[in-house]
Amino acid sequence: MADVGKINTLNIIKMTDIGAYLDGGDLGEILLPTRYVPEDCDEGSALDVFIYFDSKDRLVATTEKPKAQLEAFAYLNVVQVNKMGAFLDWGLPKDLLVPYNQQKTRMVVGKSYLVKVYRDHYSDRIAASSKLDKFLDIWPAQYEIGEQVDLIIATKTDLGFKAIVNNRHWGLLYDNEVFQHLRTGQSIKGYIKNVRSDGGIDLILTRGGIAKVNDFAPALIAYLKAHKGYCNLHDKSSPEEIKRAFGVSKKTFKSTLGNLLKHKKVELLEQGFRLTDKGNK
Repeated sequence: MADVGKINTLNIIKMTDIGAYLDGGDLGEILLPTRYVPEDCDEGSALDVFIYFDSKDRLVATTEKPKAQLEAFAYLNVVQVNKMGAFLDWGLPKDLLVPYNQQKTRMVVGKSYLVKVYRDHYSDRIAASSKLDKFLDIWPAQYEIGEQVDLIIATKTDLGFKAIVNNRHWGLLYDNEVFQHLRTGQSIKGYIKNVRSDGGIDLILTRGGIAKVNDFAPALIAYLKAHKGYCNLHDKSSPEEIKRAFGVSKKTFKSTLGNLLKHKKVELLEQGFRLTDKGNK
């Protein structure tokens, strides 16, 4: 059975003047308009298509890829506001509606918002909502410390950045532990730092201890190879200089450099350090 609001692989069952009809299983035949039909296909061909409702609420298919599928979170731009609500550009001819009762704050044309794409139970239409709390799990999270998770950056707070964890929970990245630029809607890998007694989740973007050193070492060697084997930073360089160059803390930089020195992959100079023959292999 085909899933509305998602990309499906469907077979062509007949070709007509207005397009190709696809086998939608329980959904019946679904039209793929002529402008989306590839030239080299025929009856029986399988196509990857996105299924949604057009402006007349008819079920149709397209080979265009939307910016977000059903059940996904996405950072989308408002292109129109009318009496029905706000309309977002999600990469398809029919814009995505955010009804007024699904807007956390009143949306404005030209601004972008983090939303959840969902299917309305009453109208059966695909819509979006910026009231994210109701789509996230209220039950305590069951994560292991150090577990890698998928994050979507949501909003900046006084403490740091709120992020959606594995599309299920809220978590927090603290300002003093973020050493790279983050933006709303950005998808990024992170790690569980702590699950607090109140159910809150503390996050971090790099693993701790030797794992953090091992993560950064390849990037540092790659930097040296791209800069003629030399770097003018050292243990007296400021944290700001190190953060600008590598996006890591001074502690991680020093630990990684020390580990590379121990394995004779770099050598210290009066100002900076350079790659050795062993490190260049």
